[in-house]
Amino acid sequence: MATLKAIRKRIGSIRNTQQITKAMKMVSAAKLRRAQEAVVAARPYAEKMTALLQNLSSRIARKSHPLLMEREEKRQVDLLVLTADRGLCGGYNANLIRVAEKFIRERGPEKPTNLILVGRRGVDYFRRRRVEIADRYINVLGGPVQALAAEVAGKVIGRFVREETDEVYLLYSRFRSALSQVPTLEKLVPVVVTQEAGEGQPTEYLFEPDVETLLSSLLPKVVEVSIYRAFLEASASEYGARMTAMDSASTNAAEMISRLSLEMNRARQASITKELLEIVSTAEALK
Repeated sequence: MATLKAIRKRIGSIRNTQQITKAMKMVSAAKLRRAQEAVVAARPYAEKMTALLQNLSSRIARKSHPLLMEREEKRQVDLLVLTADRGLCGGYNANLIRVAEKFIRERGPEKPTNLILVGRRGVDYFRRRRVEIADRYINVLGGPVQALAAEVAGKVIGRFVREETDEVYLLYSRFRSALSQVPTLEKLVPVVVTQEAGEGQPTEYLFEPDVETLLSSLLPKVVEVSIYRAFLEASASEYGARMTAMDSASTNAAEMISRLSLEMNRARQASITKELLEIVSTAEALK
């Protein structure tokens, strides 16, 4: 059995850790509320823009714009992965990295995947495993992400138009709730345009300028908005995962303190009993 001094020291250390986890939980909860509001506000805008894109693309041939054209042979593929810059958020980063590794493994070495990583955790993981990284962004999700989304969108669109890559996929964690974040893999470029079954004639609009000019302006914006929304989803998912992880850590710390307190009381009782026995034995010996 450990000594009383060692048990007291361990209880003090766990109590200090518990104070840190509680503070981190409160900070994450405050940031989560703002991030969740941003996600909820961005979703309708992205959905309406997608609906407008579907309406426009139904009026022209898919080959009329390079961002709509599917390549017959897909030799090079870019994968944009959004991870966190910090840990202490449960399995948030591990789940995303697992999906990314599965995607790379399924394509095989004969069809290389170029990684574009956002977040220090993803960069560190693949760098330690000597995986080639095409581009990286660290310590950026905490600031204004709209400019970053425009920069990333411009780079991936440029690579696709110059035929340096045949497809671009986006991997991020979609926010459902503080307890549920779903790793989501979406094709970013070429832009996927689908018409739902049973859908009637597209809504008639008056376009100025013409449809082709408007589509050329809208398609890059759709890619940018998709990346921007993914940044918001990833930020909210990270805060939700960290809040849940810190709540579990605080609960575990409380349980450990309770168990160690019981062990300390038993050790103190055993020490008192031992001293009493020594006193009684000494008194008996002196008679």
